This record gives sequence, C-alpha cells and structure tokens, in this order.
Amino acid sequence: MSSVMDFLSTPIAISLTVILALLVIRSHTRRLGTENKKRYHPVGATVLSGLINFSRLHDYMTELAFKNKTYRVLNLFQNYVFTTDPANVEYFLKTNFANYGRKQINMPKISNPDLLQGLYLYTILSDGLGDGIFAVDGKKWVHQRKVASNELLTKSVRDFSGAVFKTHGVKLGRIISEAATSDQAIEIQDLFMKAGLDSIVKVLLGIEVDTMNAVADPRIFQRRGNIRLKITSNVS
Repeated sequence: MSSVMDFLSTPIAISLTVILALLVIRSHTRRLGTENKKRYHPVGATVLSGLINFSRLHDYMTELAFKNKTYRVLNLFQNYVFTTDPANVEYFLKTNFANYGRKQINMPKISNPDLLQGLYLYTILSDGLGDGIFAVDGKKWVHQRKVASNELLTKSVRDFSGAVFKTHGVKLGRIISEAATSDQAIEIQDLFMKAGLDSIVKVLLGIEVDTMNAVADPRIFQRRGNIRLKITSNVS
C-alpha cells in the first residue's frame, strides 16, 4: 500500500490523474449537453482524486462537503452523488424512501419491484441474516422495521440499553482518562467504533465482547455462526 501511495504522489502520477480527470469531465460535459440541458449538482471530485487523497480520505470528503452540501463524484462508467444536506437526507430516508432501496446497477429487469429492491444484497446476506432487517428491503424491510420498533420501544429494552450504553460510556471515559494521564497517544476513532460495537452487540446478542480492552474472543461469533448454519441446514 505504501508503494502505491508513493507512486500516486509522484509528479507523473499527478499529471496522469489531471489528464484523465479532464477527459472524464469533458466526456461527461458532452453527454450532459445532449440530455436536454438537465441541471446537475456540481462536480466535487473524481475517483482519481479520491485515490490520491486515500490516506486522508475522511478529511478530504469533509472538505468537499464544506464546499458543496451535495456534489457529484465522476467515474468513467457512472457517477456518484454525495450529500450532507438535511433536506436531501430526509427525502431519501422519509419522504420518498420507497424509491431509494438497496438497488444494484445493471441488475436484470424484473417485473416485480419488491424482488428488485435489495435483490443484490439479499443474495449475499440472506444465508447469514435470513429475512432479517439487515438483509431485506421493500415491504419486508418495512415489516421488520415495525416489528423491531415495537420491541425497542418497550420500557424494559429502553432501560436495559440505557444501562449498557452508560456502562460502556464510563469504560470509554476511563480509557481516555488513563491515556491522557499517562500522556499516551490513542486512536480515538477506532476507540469510538469499538465502544459502539461493544454496546450494540451487548444489546442485540447479550454478549460482552469487550473490544475496547482488546480481549474479544473471535470464537464467540464463530460459535453463533455455526449455530446459524446448523439451523439453516436442518430447516432445508
């Protein structure tokens, strides 16, 4: 990875990137001129510029979002739209949510829209997650969401999850405090992700993986995966 990053930082690589980026922008500009002059969001970056800034990708994406709340990232074959505009996020997740399922580009045409939504991810995740909320889409997802919402809104679940998050919050604070006292550098983003993982796994599965203290046992997940496979094989 370091050799790739070193090459991308050389003048030759940067020159090639600029040339390819100009070619991509030119091709997309010509194509846009033939599409009834539709209005599009500004071009914020290209895939090549993302590769150049790969070592600082999160900071780079944040900088782009500060310049434009909604922008396009150009690729040779398809465009990507990134947005941090609250109005757009609300439109995707609430106002017109049914139009933005987990669809996969270049999927075969299917007459039933319920089968099309999420079909690509469902074929990948269904063996491990079944028809759960993380694998399905469309009407099945709405049903799973309603079921989960009713369960998560009960007082017992709220009290339990609240206690779990408080416990892990205290543990997180103690780790940060000890690091600050000993003047030790820590990876704060990694620590936050581990704190979130510990809390979610405890609430959903009742397992204390304790990744914040780096004592997680991978066999815990393996055992539950084996149980899932046995149940699937018995049912089939």
